[in-house]
Amino acid sequence: MKRSFGLSAVVLIGVAIFGLPSCAPTIDAEAVLSEGYTPFETGVRRQPNGILQVQALTRMPRVKAAMVKWWFTDFLQTTEHYKWWHPTAHVWMDWENKRPGEIVGASHLVHEYIGADLSKLRIQFVPAEEILGSYEERPDRFVLCARVGMLEEPINVTKMCHIVRDTPWGAQMRSHFWLGHVSRRDGDEIVPSVEGVLGNTALVRMLAAPAQLGTDLMIHAVEEMGYLSDLLPDLYAGETGAALAD
Repeated sequence: MKRSFGLSAVVLIGVAIFGLPSCAPTIDAEAVLSEGYTPFETGVRRQPNGILQVQALTRMPRVKAAMVKWWFTDFLQTTEHYKWWHPTAHVWMDWENKRPGEIVGASHLVHEYIGADLSKLRIQFVPAEEILGSYEERPDRFVLCARVGMLEEPINVTKMCHIVRDTPWGAQMRSHFWLGHVSRRDGDEIVPSVEGVLGNTALVRMLAAPAQLGTDLMIHAVEEMGYLSDLLPDLYAGETGAALAD
């Protein structure tokens, strides 16, 4: 009996520290890229491995996926532009390794409020295959994925993807965040580290990414993409001369 109790205690401690990664894949690419609605479109939930999963669905009338792509790859260049995107939460921005017309390989350096706290972040845009595996490039869909880390420390803490797809009335954006993917970086490269080992245990993930942070991030995403939805159609038409129906 004592031996059985001891084994159970060891198992419970191991689950608390390491979680149950085999019971819940961190990222369900099929759901992320789903054409129809899924049971979890907007909200916050904790995965058994400690990852805090945050999602936000934004309907964007008169917007097309190509407009959102243009916003990221061509237009967004200054702090003024960045503040248009969220006038009260966005404070400052700059780019690292940004080339006109491209986004993968660039890092967006930002100061923004998520909830009441000012976050200083480095958002490194990566090929979507790195996070979602293989997927089909389509003209009616824009897929943008990134590693999100601290700006002032070489530590990544989150993976994220925005999926924008055209609809008959405009576009639909799904914003996905997986808080608790911890790694140390050297430039753009991930390097082995103590932070990467300890930071990806379930216990540390739960302590470092509390549920309230997920709620604040969800609200932030809903608000900023709502602002983008409002400003983008007329801005795109004015800057490019393209008809809104294009």
